[in-house]
Amino acid sequence: MKLKQLKFAAALIITTFFVSCSSDNGDNGDNGNNNPPPTSEVKKEVTLATSATLGSYLVDKDGRSLYFFSTDANGQVSCTGGCEKVWPAFYVDNLTAEKLGTGLTLSDFGTVTTPSSKKQLTYKGWPLYYYAPSSDDGYGNATNKLEEPGKTTGDGVGGVWFIAKPDYSIMIVRSQLKGHDGKNYKSDYTVGDGLTTYFTDGDGITLYTYVNDNFKKNNFTKEDFSNNAVWPIYETTKIVVPSILDKSKFSVITVFGKSQLVYNGWPLYYFGQDAGVMGANKGISFPSPGIWPVPVKDIPLAI
Repeated sequence: MKLKQLKFAAALIITTFFVSCSSDNGDNGDNGNNNPPPTSEVKKEVTLATSATLGSYLVDKDGRSLYFFSTDANGQVSCTGGCEKVWPAFYVDNLTAEKLGTGLTLSDFGTVTTPSSKKQLTYKGWPLYYYAPSSDDGYGNATNKLEEPGKTTGDGVGGVWFIAKPDYSIMIVRSQLKGHDGKNYKSDYTVGDGLTTYFTDGDGITLYTYVNDNFKKNNFTKEDFSNNAVWPIYETTKIVVPSILDKSKFSVITVFGKSQLVYNGWPLYYFGQDAGVMGANKGISFPSPGIWPVPVKDIPLAI
């Protein structure tokens, strides 16, 4: 009887030993520690950084700031020649939602081809750039070096380069005015060629003022909004503007229950025939030139 008990105990010990070895060797597929195999983290190619003065803005995977250029008013790259050395194009191949940081949406990004046949990423229609100012290499030679991560020194350069933000309610563009009559207009609304610097919304859609409005008083829109399709009010309560603008000059008024953005006392509108197309400014000649001018930084205070 005792012999049988000893044989059973020995068999039990041997069985336990082999089971333990099998588990220690990870034969159960859980790396021996009951944890699933680690998954590799997808690198974020574009994400948002935050500044106390600028708020949220776009950066690349290394934290380098990205910028918009005002003369890209129609969504096409206008930085060419020597400009490309100072403002190199930003591009990411095969961008996916997993490669974007929190607060960014894949559908807001696109790709354009530059005049020098390079690919360039866009955000909400705006081509994206780095800033690479010229500096001395220590041997008396000028070189262009990418701005260091965390820096935003390119913002406001020339009054036409601005940090790429996800939430602008106003942007500044510099573009040719071309009326609904197909004619080019100068800044004084006479026929001719020349660039005008004016305001759009954050998506580059042109904004307008109405010469018959008064200080913070919309004199165009009807109470039933029956004429709103012709000149839709710019309906927002958000005031996020380029750093060179005085934010205190913006305000919001209530127009028959809706909020309309105002600059320097002038209510802001869209033009229906622009059809939400980036860079279109047909309203400057409708019904005749100068009745619906585009808002500019130095527009006189409304009365």
